[in-house]
Amino acid sequence: MDLGAFRREVREWLADNLVGEFAGLREAGGPGRKNEAFEARLAWERHLAAAGWTCLGWPAEHGGAGLPLDAQLVFHEEYAQAGGPARVNHFGEELLGPTLIAFGTTAQCQRFLPRIREVRELWCQGYSEPGAGSDLAAVSTSATVDGGQWVITGQKVWTSFAHVADWCFVLARTTPGGRHDGLSYLLVPMRQPGVEVRPIVQLTGDAEFNEVFFDGARTDADLVVGAPGDGWRVAMGTLAFERGVATVGTQVGFGRELAALTDLAMRTGAADDPDLARRLATARIGLEVLRAHALRTLGSAEPGTASVAKLLWSTWHRGLGELAMDVLGAASLTHDGDLGTWQRLFLFSRADTIYGGSSEIQRNIISERVLGLPREPRG
Repeated sequence: MDLGAFRREVREWLADNLVGEFAGLREAGGPGRKNEAFEARLAWERHLAAAGWTCLGWPAEHGGAGLPLDAQLVFHEEYAQAGGPARVNHFGEELLGPTLIAFGTTAQCQRFLPRIREVRELWCQGYSEPGAGSDLAAVSTSATVDGGQWVITGQKVWTSFAHVADWCFVLARTTPGGRHDGLSYLLVPMRQPGVEVRPIVQLTGDAEFNEVFFDGARTDADLVVGAPGDGWRVAMGTLAFERGVATVGTQVGFGRELAALTDLAMRTGAADDPDLARRLATARIGLEVLRAHALRTLGSAEPGTASVAKLLWSTWHRGLGELAMDVLGAASLTHDGDLGTWQRLFLFSRADTIYGGSSEIQRNIISERVLGLPREPRG
């Protein structure tokens, strides 16, 4: 494949299409702004789908473009460079779709993959619970079979997009006792009696995350991915897909943020401070490390790879938020009723090292599964 020609094709298509009704969407929905212009971003993503720009890495037999990793990387880089809005179908396209392709039945793939590809059904992820945040093996949401259906009872938390999702992939305990054993990976419709979504207001004032309560919610018995009781293996597969090639595009977005912050520091004179100048330079080096690690490990199944990546980027991005506040100086402490870009970044990036698996949990995974160190005592 001629990657240069493909890059030009992507770049030209984005330039020709991020115009008109979509022109105002450039960089919309960034960190701490997931609800921004949601309906317009949904329309944009369906526009992408109609032009064949969704599900680029899915195999052709499942409706995807079947592109190799390097071509997918080119698309995500160009999309980020063009200021394409944050995607609304991430959980379906990047997480559930590949999971169904790897672990699902033919009927499940035929039922759900076309609607994901066309952005006709949106998904959310039902993993974390109040008593089981990053420790997924401790989930207590339960599911039992009744009359050809699973009946789900329990609570999930920090569920992004639950307020707009049509479906949720839920990790539930179907056999009492144990930790990894007895968990099942269920596909649950969100728009039904027995499902209640409550928004969680963040420091930014937005509500991207939610609590989800399942009180006798139902889903068909055949909507379990993998065998009943094998949900841990399937859930770990989903987490591996989560940190795939799209993260490189995210890093391009990080680069745009750093460039804008550096420009601000130069214009305001903050860069004349030797310490701030050093930190800006260190941030640039750190970003290059992120990219090098991502490129080196693309497609890797080595244990701990995803955990290292999560540690690297989340720590870097949180540090960028802190650096932004120091570049702003005293101005960072006030606002006129609406948070500024850098204040929003600072507040939202505090969560980067918590959601998606906290840094403490990632370090445990690396120490135990990669380095073979003794396991942390569990109460």
